[in-house]
Amino acid sequence: MLCQGARDFPDVWWRFDRVGSMPTDLLGRDYETFPAPEPLEHHGPARVIAMCNQKGGVGKTTSSINIAGALSQYGRRCLIVDFDPQGAATVGLGINANTVENTIYTALFDPDVDPHDVVQHTNFENLDVIPANIDLSAAEVQLVTEVGREQVLASVLRPLKDEYDVIIIDCQPSLGLLTVNALTAADGVIIPVAAEFFALRGVALLMQSIKKVQSRINPSLEVYGVLVTMFTKTLHCEEVMQRIYEAFQEKVFHTVISRSIKLPDSTVAAAPITFYSPGHKTSKEYREVARELVAEGIVA
Repeated sequence: MLCQGARDFPDVWWRFDRVGSMPTDLLGRDYETFPAPEPLEHHGPARVIAMCNQKGGVGKTTSSINIAGALSQYGRRCLIVDFDPQGAATVGLGINANTVENTIYTALFDPDVDPHDVVQHTNFENLDVIPANIDLSAAEVQLVTEVGREQVLASVLRPLKDEYDVIIIDCQPSLGLLTVNALTAADGVIIPVAAEFFALRGVALLMQSIKKVQSRINPSLEVYGVLVTMFTKTLHCEEVMQRIYEAFQEKVFHTVISRSIKLPDSTVAAAPITFYSPGHKTSKEYREVARELVAEGIVA
């Protein structure tokens, strides 16, 4: 049974075991806090992370922006690649992609475009973005005829890797060629999963796609972890958490992201929540995810 004491202590994420003093998290594991990372003396080469789930509305873009925001505040140079034609990550960082000359679409298909010229600096130190707009919706069809079509994004990112500590690819909700490009370019995958039943249904298909990319194109690709998002203190969410843990075991991040009105507020303000409301609980949760990534050696 999932975390039997959770309902008795609704205001904390962990409980104390009856037989000892070691706190445990919602899944009954030893609760962990991760230390604030030390500053870096040198930057690069970047670890490339694909934020991927073919189901929409599970927090991919929100997590991309806020994990990068938290890491940037810890002195890591972060680049977000908006790889979704909706351009939500671009807008969420205050960039109007309709007014910039080049986007990820032009970088993919115009060999004369220097990837450095596509990068847009945001208002936040150490945080840049490669923007996307609706033009990217045509890329799925155009990639079919490209030579090495699965590796086009990897070639775009290659000249940029030495200048950043982490590159996060915010994928669109599909398993098409754009997502395959992201998985081919990535060192690893973070899978955001909302704490609701329907969010679990498509994860098996995503895992099949990841295994195919591992076996055929990118054998070094790893699953860095499953990040539970939109959690509320309900029996349903607890049951979903248990199902996720049974499926992924140690791959589940210790940190759980709560459902919060502050997240859409920060999106409207075009700022990561760690900048917009640094003292809020959700800001602390995303900072904890950032610390966990550094502590586990996923990010330098």
